[in-house]
Amino acid sequence: MAAHRTPAHRKPRQRPLTGPAARTAATLALAGAATAGSVTGAGAAPAEPATPSAAQVRAKVDRLYHDAEVATEKYNGAKEKAAAATRSVDALTEEAARRTGRLNTARNALGSLATAQYRTGTLDPAVQLALSSDPDSYLERAAYLDRAGDRQRGVLNGIRRQVSRIAEVKKRADRETAKLAARRAELHEHRTAIRTRLADARELLATLTADERAAYERHADDRHGGGPAHADRSTGRAVAAAPNGRAAQAIAFARGAIGKPYVWGATGPDAFDCSGLTQAAWRAAGVGLPRTTYTQINAGQRVPRSQLAPGDLVFFYSGISHVGLYIGGGQMIHAPRPGAPVRVAPIDQMPFAGATRVA
Repeated sequence: MAAHRTPAHRKPRQRPLTGPAARTAATLALAGAATAGSVTGAGAAPAEPATPSAAQVRAKVDRLYHDAEVATEKYNGAKEKAAAATRSVDALTEEAARRTGRLNTARNALGSLATAQYRTGTLDPAVQLALSSDPDSYLERAAYLDRAGDRQRGVLNGIRRQVSRIAEVKKRADRETAKLAARRAELHEHRTAIRTRLADARELLATLTADERAAYERHADDRHGGGPAHADRSTGRAVAAAPNGRAAQAIAFARGAIGKPYVWGATGPDAFDCSGLTQAAWRAAGVGLPRTTYTQINAGQRVPRSQLAPGDLVFFYSGISHVGLYIGGGQMIHAPRPGAPVRVAPIDQMPFAGATRVA
């Protein structure tokens, strides 16, 4: 009987792999796929970065200007603290000089006493010690005071107090000098941040066409209140009666500043940043405000938006990074940003954060 043959066109049935053989086959398949993928990836050209649209550029410029304003308020705060530290160091230096003068006077008096004692051959060891060029040694061995007479004791005790106080003053001066160095480093950091963000904003604006830049400026003007409006917006006249004379004076000052440029860190009279304008306006009314937005918001009585009155300070953004002077009718006078002068603007064009009534 002839052996049974499998037809040539039919392949033998493959038995499925199981156990270790199946796992090995799967591992080899995955490795092959990974190798193929890496070869394909190595050969593929990198994707060209997409050119940002004009709208994306405008949005990024807005963020950079906002970040610069945040850094400006931090710079203003650090500058105020640096000024205070400088005044403290100067005062301590003057105090140390005064005390050193008193010490020298006392040492001269003691020297006269010592001269008289020397002539009589009775120079006290305590006097010799006090006249030493090493006051620390004198303080350590102050027990010699007990051997001095009444007059000597008073002079020597005075010298001891002056030496001790001069040492204390110098320690305080050293601490204040360290604070001043830290404030100056902080100033440098914030100044660099401001300049970097403004430079980045200018560089981005330069990528736009002239028409696109003009459209951005129109957009910024509308958002910050520089667009067409009724006479009250352009002149800054309060559209509601000020509650008192001081508020009226502050508004009058701010109205007189309309058109002056925004310059970060400026408090007038020729240029302002946002908190510099409100500080100067209320200073003209005889009221002192702190320098920064985040300190000005606590400089008076908080009022809800529904109860705003002309002269109130209105604040914006979650970090309290912008401030304006309310003039009624939903309008304020403020210094918006670099390139945008002091102007009247609606308060609903920025995220409202709170309001404060100064007086």
